[in-house]
Amino acid sequence: MSPDDAGPGRPEAGDAFERFTRRLVGLARRQLGDLLRHKVDPEDVVQSVYKSFLLRYGAEMLAGQDEDGLWALLARITLRKCADRARYYRAECRDASREAPPPAGVENAEAWREAVGHEPTPEQAVILAETLEHLMRGLDGDERPIVELSLQGFSTQEISEQLGRAERSVRRVRERVRKHLERLQADGESW
Repeated sequence: MSPDDAGPGRPEAGDAFERFTRRLVGLARRQLGDLLRHKVDPEDVVQSVYKSFLLRYGAEMLAGQDEDGLWALLARITLRKCADRARYYRAECRDASREAPPPAGVENAEAWREAVGHEPTPEQAVILAETLEHLMRGLDGDERPIVELSLQGFSTQEISEQLGRAERSVRRVRERVRKHLERLQADGESW
């Protein structure tokens, strides 16, 4: 489509996306706030918005949309994607608001996050593997999938839905395993 074919007030795909990108990134940045911004890149959200738009409507819809209508649609998609990301990172097991802030006096918070997120040493990896092996051996067939899904980051509700188990049962298993691990840690037990 040539610029003349787009018609008056009708944006061409590349022009529209270029024009809206900065505004959409700003919108996503405001919606995500400081708490989630280190988890979700606003530019990734906008890229996902464009992908969703093009998959659902295709570039042809741009020719039939005026600029205000297109902006409203892209902004709505952006807001929904931000809400989805916020809901994901506020889920019980991933709740970003429960994360500890950098210690007082640390000037570069990103350096602190990087240091905390380091890879385990080989010794730590062996201890973790042995602990998990010991833990899994002590579980019966119904408990094992709950712990496996918990280790993958699923919430109690998600595990309940996937396994067809009551949330209360899932919570009990998770709590029992957590207390067992705390006892092992307190006893300094290693295998």
